[in-house]
Amino acid sequence: MRSPVDCRGVEAAMARGTRDGAAVGELFAAAVTVLEEVAFGRRALRAVRHPLGFLCLPVRREGDRGVCVHVFGDAPAGPPARPTTSPVHAHSWDLTSCVLYGEVGNLRVRVRDEPDRPTHRLFEVRSTAAGPGPAGGPCDAPAVDEIRPTPRLVSCAPGPEETGVAGGIYRLPAGEFHTTVVPPGTVAATLLLGRSLPGRRDLTLGPVHGPAHRVVRQTCDAAQTARTARTVLRRIDGHHCR
Repeated sequence: MRSPVDCRGVEAAMARGTRDGAAVGELFAAAVTVLEEVAFGRRALRAVRHPLGFLCLPVRREGDRGVCVHVFGDAPAGPPARPTTSPVHAHSWDLTSCVLYGEVGNLRVRVRDEPDRPTHRLFEVRSTAAGPGPAGGPCDAPAVDEIRPTPRLVSCAPGPEETGVAGGIYRLPAGEFHTTVVPPGTVAATLLLGRSLPGRRDLTLGPVHGPAHRVVRQTCDAAQTARTARTVLRRIDGHHCR
């Protein structure tokens, strides 16, 4: 890759990673380089508490592509954020992720229109940034999520579940309803590449009579972010020492 955080380089390594062990090594090296920069104060980056319960370290955004690190089960302080609708959601962008340690499951969910006896309503999520400029693309760190009900009433049923382990790469296309599964009490982290697609919307399932509302995301301070980066580095080192 041209740079440890070059989005297209990460994308190319992700594409080769399922058949090329050296490409997986590149992805781990990129993650370690970024985490070291954050851990030792060489990169001004703040972790964001995602409403789905994990921490997001937004590493880089280049046009319609973005790279970030997601950390499950290693909150630096306080309880994790909780979703205000449901954990079932669909991205407006294609997701490709390399598991750095632990196990990360993705349960695909079949959603169908059910106007007569619905179990959920479809909500649209629109994200805005704290400062000037748009947010809501892959691996952004938006400050506010506007969650708005749509007229669409649906029901859902679980589909197949895929579990990724350390060194594994998994993909989720834009528009695919799913929920991330990390067992309580366990830890995991991923290096994620997102590629946004025009005309797509971020969606989530919520209560049939749920109102429109706003979610303000919490940002960790520099010390909490650095501590999280150091924890992830130790866990990556521990995995490779086995």
